[in-house]
Amino acid sequence: MTPKSASPSASKRASKTAHRIVFANEKGGTGKSTTAVHIAVALSYMGARVTVLDLDPRQRTSHRYMENRYRTMQRRDVELPTPACEVFKGRSEQALLIAMDRLEKDCDFLIIDNPGRDDPLARCAVEQADTLVTPMNDSFVDFDLIGQVDPESFKVQKLSFFAELIWEARMKRSRATLEKKRPEMDWIVVRNRTGYTEARNMARIERALTEMAKRVGFRVTHGLSERVIYRELFPSGLTLLDKGQLGDLGTSHLVARQELRTLLQALKLPEFEKTAPPPASAQVA
Repeated sequence: MTPKSASPSASKRASKTAHRIVFANEKGGTGKSTTAVHIAVALSYMGARVTVLDLDPRQRTSHRYMENRYRTMQRRDVELPTPACEVFKGRSEQALLIAMDRLEKDCDFLIIDNPGRDDPLARCAVEQADTLVTPMNDSFVDFDLIGQVDPESFKVQKLSFFAELIWEARMKRSRATLEKKRPEMDWIVVRNRTGYTEARNMARIERALTEMAKRVGFRVTHGLSERVIYRELFPSGLTLLDKGQLGDLGTSHLVARQELRTLLQALKLPEFEKTAPPPASAQVA
């Protein structure tokens, strides 16, 4: 999707560099795309110009979410803050870099939704991240992606393949930082679906994450709990922030909305030049 019109300050923004937020996890089912979409819409509500680039041309969950949102706006004749969104269909890392440079000229935040697998394009996107967000379910199945633990003591024994990948990407990023004047990569592990974790297991995971965070240098924050509402919202493309479109909200929905706001604050994203809210009208790209 791309906006039909640009804001008056678009020319001034064109000279700036968008902040790149990459959502990456090689394991599926962690709420990666759901988290990415909610953060993108939350930033749009704040008046930021946001573009989402979906790197999975087959499943394209983020793009489908925005398509559904656009259709809901048409059907209900309403306008809602909505990020621009497109699917990357190129095959080379160079093509991806060109697409990122093109898109970020007209936005404050470029959000990239990586596929749930390891491939050259996903690695390229990770290396370009200013903020890298790795959602994980609160379980040792997901933790195994970044670290392996002793089966008796649950102490971390060594890094796993994904953590090693990020370590290498950050080293490359550090060298490029001096050349391109981009910030150091901020890696954040987001603990999703914590409501389904047994208390003792949750404490073990917390200790393991704390230990890993010191070794590897990431931050840890709580994300989105396991709630049916997130799955129910997808067909309409709505989010928890679209108050007037959701009807009466129960207590759990209000708590979930606060979770989202807390997560957004925890990301510690840079400030941006606020303007009038971006146009909700969009077209599929």
